[in-house]
Amino acid sequence: MVKNITLILTPEEAAEDASIRKQLSAALRVPSRRITGYKVEKRSIDARARQPRIQLQLTVFLDEPVKEEVPFDPQLKNVTNAPQVVIAGAGPAGLFAALKLISLGVKPIILERGKDVRSRRRDLAALNKEGKVNPESNYCFGEGGAGTYSDGKLYTRSTKRGDVKRILQLFVHFGADPKILYEAHPHIGTNKLPHIITAMREEIVACGGEVLFETKLADILIEGDTLKGVRTHHGDVISCGQLILATGHSARDIFSLLESKQIKIEAKPFALGVRIEHPQQLIDRAQYKCDVRGELLPPASYSLVTQTAGLSGTASRGVFSFCMCPGGIIAPAATAPGEIVVNGWSPSKRNNPYANSGTVVTVDEQDFAHYGFKGSLAGMHFQQMVERRAFEAGGGKLVAPAQRLVDFVNRKSSSSLPDCSYLPGITSASLYEVLPKEVSFALQQALPDFGKKMKGYFTNEAVMVATESRTSSPVRIPRDKETLQHPQIKGLFPCAEGAGYAGGIVSAAIDGKRCAEMAAELAGV
Repeated sequence: MVKNITLILTPEEAAEDASIRKQLSAALRVPSRRITGYKVEKRSIDARARQPRIQLQLTVFLDEPVKEEVPFDPQLKNVTNAPQVVIAGAGPAGLFAALKLISLGVKPIILERGKDVRSRRRDLAALNKEGKVNPESNYCFGEGGAGTYSDGKLYTRSTKRGDVKRILQLFVHFGADPKILYEAHPHIGTNKLPHIITAMREEIVACGGEVLFETKLADILIEGDTLKGVRTHHGDVISCGQLILATGHSARDIFSLLESKQIKIEAKPFALGVRIEHPQQLIDRAQYKCDVRGELLPPASYSLVTQTAGLSGTASRGVFSFCMCPGGIIAPAATAPGEIVVNGWSPSKRNNPYANSGTVVTVDEQDFAHYGFKGSLAGMHFQQMVERRAFEAGGGKLVAPAQRLVDFVNRKSSSSLPDCSYLPGITSASLYEVLPKEVSFALQQALPDFGKKMKGYFTNEAVMVATESRTSSPVRIPRDKETLQHPQIKGLFPCAEGAGYAGGIVSAAIDGKRCAEMAAELAGV
């Protein structure tokens, strides 16, 4: 007999097999000897009660052997001599598109402007220690894309768009902890992702696919309305009938290339703001309602959202936390010299003393136009404007402008700043002079409201670091809903975050898989 049941346990009970079996025996009203085994289907934390509890959804086996799952098989083929599809970008979308193509009998050729994971580390060290930006190898560009160094959060709201379970199974197949299959908020960790990404690439190559590092897409070759191939920045031409464009939300040269070739793109709203960092202990106290978090509970996270009035009678604006990193650090994510972009990540243990989150405000075409930016690249130019302001306010070498949270709301200069995880360093500055006034006004209203929603959040122990500006692409590349091809160009598949169709590792991977399926069908496979 098989039963499905949900248990609400203390962290101590949830950590012990004997305690779980005892609770199952009581809940099912059966002797414990009848419980031959159980399987965790989902694990989550409920912090709403006075003391946090662990919620376990279990499949329980009574009087029969535990049913073993069929081992996951990605069903990858040898595609050495198969028809080929070019993929621009080796981020989550590009890698999962390649794996799907291989399973369908198609050879992927991945063009990646950046370096492999191992080589990329040296450029990241120079970025953090010396403030030197390599425009082709940084936190956004290189093997694994921005996802490799963005915490490894794997939860998504895009379950209606694809098979999330298969994406997670593939991660486990390439080395991720199997716990990601049942955790409510699965997370790999930035320290573990590089090994997993490397294993994916090695498998792609072993199956006959190609991964060309330090090879930038320079041109898209079109005859009439049909894709015929691509040209790399080395001058090499690769003939192909299908191109999956998975270049990410920071590939500004690709947006400019499309506009110059009169391939339709559109400005789209995105969100822009700051990273806010608190001591992790403060967040733990607020969320778990206890002075000291026990070892059996993970560092606490949060998700906050509010609606604020618009400046001078304009429309209201959404303000929300984004990419929250418990026990994490703030990282420099600029892709060009003279700009400040910040992001956040956590190691797998999430054991750093700080918690940070992007706290951002929705901006749109009206905002872009207010600063003189119009047309399909208006959002991109608006984004650049703010990032350059932040660089100037920081004084160079990627030192970031920062302000204590309460000081910002009160428009008061911060005479000192708290310790901060951002390695290039921070300097006191008025963020009202860095951020667009519409964004500053919305944050000024939202932050006290967040303090009402989460006790302890609104404090001068927290520091705001500018600027969090790469939340999503400022451009949408249109595509047909059914074929996923660009409406003007047969064989061109705009994909994932850079095209405006994804918002994180899993959703990007799902979109890459979908584009691969359609590209393979067009290729006649």
